[in-house]
Amino acid sequence: MDIVCLDLEGVLIPEIWVALADRTGIAELRATTRDEPDYDKLMAFRLDVLKKNALGYREVDEAAKSIDPLPGAADFMAALRAQYQVIILSDTFYELAAPVMVKLNHPTLFCHRLDVGQSGEIDGYTLRMTDHKTKAVHALQALNFRVFAAGDSFNDTGMLGAANAGFFFMAPDNVIADFPDFPPVRGYDDLLAAFADAAKA
Repeated sequence: MDIVCLDLEGVLIPEIWVALADRTGIAELRATTRDEPDYDKLMAFRLDVLKKNALGYREVDEAAKSIDPLPGAADFMAALRAQYQVIILSDTFYELAAPVMVKLNHPTLFCHRLDVGQSGEIDGYTLRMTDHKTKAVHALQALNFRVFAAGDSFNDTGMLGAANAGFFFMAPDNVIADFPDFPPVRGYDDLLAAFADAAKA
């Protein structure tokens, strides 16, 4: 009984905040968890940049709606879901991920919530729980599932370490160098093969 847990941004879709940076020309918004491992610090920085530039939920939502899955991601998800149960564990927000979830045929997603004010300003965010990716893996294992996982960034390493088999997918060199125990995988076919090999073990 196997379940696959995947990160979302960088694995199945482009980074939403990078899309916002591209739309607004604000380079500071290109920072992701590949650059800053402390998620609370990263989000505080992002929200400060939004406030300084008078940007609110509307602008972030428009960037999220402009995103399509990465090339091959939809076919990968279809192939994966034909063989395993799949859960996406992400540090994004339901409000931002909803449009692209439609394009991925509505996979199960565990993530967080944005706190949006009546005037459309983003006041903050509410974490579903701290370190939720790792805790989700442990909870699934407690239900007698083997868990295989893939992610691309620092905030995925707890999930990868807790999983029965964890892989970096298209992770940058600096992340791979800091966590050499997680095998790097560069394409969806290779990731499917890695999960298949793990399932045989």
